[in-house]
Amino acid sequence: MTETLSPRRTRIVLLVVSIALMTVVSAVSGLNVALPSLARATGASQTELTWIVDAYTVIFAGLLLASGAIGDRVGRKGILMVGLVIFGLAAGAAAFVETPEALIVLRAVMGIGAAAIMPTTLSVITTTFPLEERPKAVGVWVGVAGGGAAIGVFVAAVLLQWFEWPAFFWLNVVLAAVSLVGTALVVPKGRDEHPPRFDGVGAVLSLLAVGGIVFGIIEIPERGADDPLALGVLALGLASLVAFVLWEWRTPSPLLDPRLFAGRGFSMGSLSISVQFFAAFGFFFAALQYLQFVAGLSPLWAAACLLPMPFILIPLARFSPRLAQRFGYRRVAPVGLLLIAAAFVVFSRLEVELNYAVFFTGIVLFAIGMALSGAPSTTAITQSLPPGKQGVASAVNDTAREFGSALGIAVLGSILTATYKSGVQDVIAGLPPTIASAIESSIAFTQSDRVADFGAAAEPIIAAAKESFLNGVTSALLVAAVVLAITATITATFGPRRAPAPPPLH
Repeated sequence: MTETLSPRRTRIVLLVVSIALMTVVSAVSGLNVALPSLARATGASQTELTWIVDAYTVIFAGLLLASGAIGDRVGRKGILMVGLVIFGLAAGAAAFVETPEALIVLRAVMGIGAAAIMPTTLSVITTTFPLEERPKAVGVWVGVAGGGAAIGVFVAAVLLQWFEWPAFFWLNVVLAAVSLVGTALVVPKGRDEHPPRFDGVGAVLSLLAVGGIVFGIIEIPERGADDPLALGVLALGLASLVAFVLWEWRTPSPLLDPRLFAGRGFSMGSLSISVQFFAAFGFFFAALQYLQFVAGLSPLWAAACLLPMPFILIPLARFSPRLAQRFGYRRVAPVGLLLIAAAFVVFSRLEVELNYAVFFTGIVLFAIGMALSGAPSTTAITQSLPPGKQGVASAVNDTAREFGSALGIAVLGSILTATYKSGVQDVIAGLPPTIASAIESSIAFTQSDRVADFGAAAEPIIAAAKESFLNGVTSALLVAAVVLAITATITATFGPRRAPAPPPLH
């Protein structure tokens, strides 16, 4: 069920859902700039920092398919408002906690709210805007989703100049409150007039699959390759993924029909989105720690290093779907992926002392690549399904994004952690066991007063920690570059020659 809106109101709707989207995206990217101060204040280890970021993303990704289907049934406006309330309340509570464990739990609750918000913002756009305006509106959405990450980092960093890390969570509360008021006032009530039966089994299996796989990837480097808990949960995740595919193939009312992936636009768009955000959020996680822990920048200056990104990405993303229509998806999107890979190769040339010319070159390539690959891939997914199924189409797009983000933070974060731990082994040999263990678990400890008390003896410890962390960042980004290049080859070979023709609105 859709509602015909005036051009002025559609523009206001786009603004409101863009703020709601910014609320969700900044909750991942903005937190990265707060991680160093959060680690120093709470004593969180490198693995706990990964979980503070990824607890949100795992729950978010695991519930996206279910929340998109619920939005199609009960109404997109209602599910968006419920999600904003859950998100805002959990963020407000997180501002008062003092332990890593409590933050991990509350971040997971925020992920529940985010899962209700994100797919709804896109499905509101694809069911509200006229056919001829839809690709441009989707381009704005993709631009906000990508460029908004850098804006969220910068705003969070400005707050951290004067306030402690809880200020980041108050930013989340304010954005959620503004979005809630805007949604109540202008977003139309849209839903599928003839929804199929809700697939509860599929919803549970999708959450188990995402959670189990990401848990294993994060915890195996920390616990060891023979740890029964980490291996068992990873096996559960993989088994749940297989069971999900088999169940969805056979059930008459699937949460996600696997047959949809037979369409080249749907399958290649989903693959490309997953890999883009695997790379992007793994990069944000690693780079913002490098800029503060290694290069020694303040949160504000670290965020300023990323600031050119939205000014390139957001305008270009508005027009990249047109480029895909004119030149073909399989030509435009793979070029974007290769540009992101090239950016990561450039970033791998960074040293302990920041060379901003190198970093700026990488940011420019990264922003252009995200714009060229992101909007055409999202358009390919959403235009593969009719208006009544835009909640599902949006949820698939967002699941691809968030599953990729979760894997990127987990995989690249694990590579970073393992490389860092290996690199500091020589320098911590002979230190008291408690000190050695703390240095091994987090570079933040090397910048604490307990290490500074060593006097001149602290210098080689700090230098080795910085060099090891930099090596971890470089290794992680080069792995991401290889994944991006392989994906570019696949999409160039199997992607649709043209973006799919959009289905009629009615």
